[in-house]
Amino acid sequence: MGSSFGQLFRISTFGESHGGAVGVILEGCPPRLPLDLAAIQAELDRRRPGQSRITTPRREDDRVEILSGLLDGVTLGTPIALVVRNQDQRPQDYREMEVAFRPSHADATYQAKYGIQARSGGGRASARETIGRVAAGAIAKQLLAHVAGTEVLAWVRRIHTIEASIDPATVSLEAVEANIVRCPDGASAERMIERIEAIGRDGDSCGGVIECLVRRPPVGLGMPVFDKLEADLAKAVMSLPATKGFEIGSGFDGTLLLGSEHNDAFLPSEDGRLRTATNNSGGIQGGISNGEPITLRVAFKPTATIRKEQQTINAAGEATTLAAKGRHDPCVLPRAVPMVEAMVALVLADHLLRQQGQCSLY
Repeated sequence: MGSSFGQLFRISTFGESHGGAVGVILEGCPPRLPLDLAAIQAELDRRRPGQSRITTPRREDDRVEILSGLLDGVTLGTPIALVVRNQDQRPQDYREMEVAFRPSHADATYQAKYGIQARSGGGRASARETIGRVAAGAIAKQLLAHVAGTEVLAWVRRIHTIEASIDPATVSLEAVEANIVRCPDGASAERMIERIEAIGRDGDSCGGVIECLVRRPPVGLGMPVFDKLEADLAKAVMSLPATKGFEIGSGFDGTLLLGSEHNDAFLPSEDGRLRTATNNSGGIQGGISNGEPITLRVAFKPTATIRKEQQTINAAGEATTLAAKGRHDPCVLPRAVPMVEAMVALVLADHLLRQQGQCSLY
């Protein structure tokens, strides 16, 4: 019922924002894969709340427990269950929201669909659900690196109206993690942090754009016609909370070019691998990866829950106002960086297994 993703490398997430725990069950991970458990925790630390002055002050350690699927740090090939206990729950902060729908949040649509909802913290609509995705994505990253040397790296490209100048060819994880906004352009990062803090002080929120790069992707990932790689990547990242747009390669800017300007000319290579002079395709042609770096961008809207008073209705359809309480990010993008990386890695891991299954028998 909408809580599972992937075909062969498949995840199912569970839990609500203010329930006892959140987590994921991962099926299809190949056996005998050595897992770096510290690296899984490190990804969750990048996602957790309360990590800086520009994120929600909710205090959660987000310590992961692995309940099954491992023996001495090596995968068994059986389902891997990972869970994180919720510690800092404050359902009392949401009492007003039990009778008033937050504008642009999931409250009203969940109520209309199900006739009931976990109002505290948004339940399944909360970004806390993404803990399971990030934990499973950390395993997908390790699988991709082990098999193909693939690296998945994302960063904040734009906050509100402030856009950074970043060279994807040289960006590194160290540069991304060098500041609390996760923008590898230091000068722009300072301005972004100032903007987020100013907007937060005003009780408001802002959005922006995250860019993601896949270095050394395997060739041949993607399944025509409906399971094209970019189609599955779009579904994956657009399933994240607060996402509103997706681009790959040249994206919408490519519509301003002529075909002669946009086409990626093929070049001869000594090892016989596909190589192109440019990469407007973003590493994917005909829905299949060509081995060039995969580049994509994801737009995130401003956080819906804000302290400013807004017009809304209650469950009876009556007009009212709401100034939300609770602890919420004035901008989701710094914590969304590992979420984007996780969803991209999950797609690539799934398609890697599908490619191996169909095309590597002979």
